[in-house]
Amino acid sequence: MKIPIIDLSRRHAVIGAEAEERVLEVLRSGRLIGGPVVAEAEAMAAQLFNRTHGLGVNSGTDALIIALQAVGVRPGDEVIIPALSFFATAGAVSALGAVPVFVDVLPNATIDPNKAKEAITSKTRAIVPVHLYGNMASAPACDIPIVDDAAQGVGGTPARSIGHLSAISTYPTKTWGGAGDGGFIVGSDETLMNRARSLANHGMTGIPNHHVHHDGAIGRNTRLDPVQAAVLLAQKQHLQGWILKRQENARWYDDALPSGVTPLPRTEGSPVHQYIVQTDNRDLVLAKLNQAGIGAAVYYPKPMNQQPAFAISATTPVADEISNRIIALPVNEHLRDDERTTIMNTLHDAVR
Repeated sequence: MKIPIIDLSRRHAVIGAEAEERVLEVLRSGRLIGGPVVAEAEAMAAQLFNRTHGLGVNSGTDALIIALQAVGVRPGDEVIIPALSFFATAGAVSALGAVPVFVDVLPNATIDPNKAKEAITSKTRAIVPVHLYGNMASAPACDIPIVDDAAQGVGGTPARSIGHLSAISTYPTKTWGGAGDGGFIVGSDETLMNRARSLANHGMTGIPNHHVHHDGAIGRNTRLDPVQAAVLLAQKQHLQGWILKRQENARWYDDALPSGVTPLPRTEGSPVHQYIVQTDNRDLVLAKLNQAGIGAAVYYPKPMNQQPAFAISATTPVADEISNRIIALPVNEHLRDDERTTIMNTLHDAVR
């Protein structure tokens, strides 16, 4: 693509010197598991969501799995999730042997709190709102534990999240992305965070060694390594500026869209992880954009309940309509003004 949806080489051109220096420091230190660099990245993750504790893990998916397990999800339990999200939201539920219960979304593609509340049963053990595309989701008022999927929510203003625990992904294409897989769990409930920390270390408590007692919970090995933490920390001074640039790009697009193309509603303070538009004849418009070398894409082409892995009956008319009409345009912070103009001119031509 002439204009990819994200160009990680441009990001490296900005942070490369500091990232490489930090990575070398880690390698030369000999501290390749845990340590102060990971602790600093955990503190940064917590601060991004105005939480007091952070825990680094090896992916956003594991962050969801461990967080759900920490709030008490067990095999056979039900977990309510929005029908529209990345597959990992449902996959994490299934990985625990629990059952995903899909509910419809609002016009901004986040979970419909009323539908979520209606779906609560005696088997419900958690609800997972997803801050999709950077839109801040809401949760129903209830006593059910909330674990919000904040994989696309980093950088929202004001810094906030809604769950008892929140799961973050630092996959390379995220706005705050590493040089490989990574993720965090953040929260302010010390008891829950300690439980998550234990579950992420085979269920061990106390100082890690081969003779400690396990607390009865069977965890797993999932850690953020210091090399990834170093790359993430190298972005600290740049992240807010990147968010502001994405928001500027989104506002510019809003004003320049052709007739028949509308932006997906954005919540106030959205970090614009993706800039989503809606249009009729989506597949034809997308093909024309791609043929012109523009890395537009569909996030996501069908609700999760329609995936063959689940094929679970659910009434989700809003999610169905959104998934048939949406296109993500390049909005990343390294997009040049001339590229932005090219994208919009091409979109105008595509919908004629």
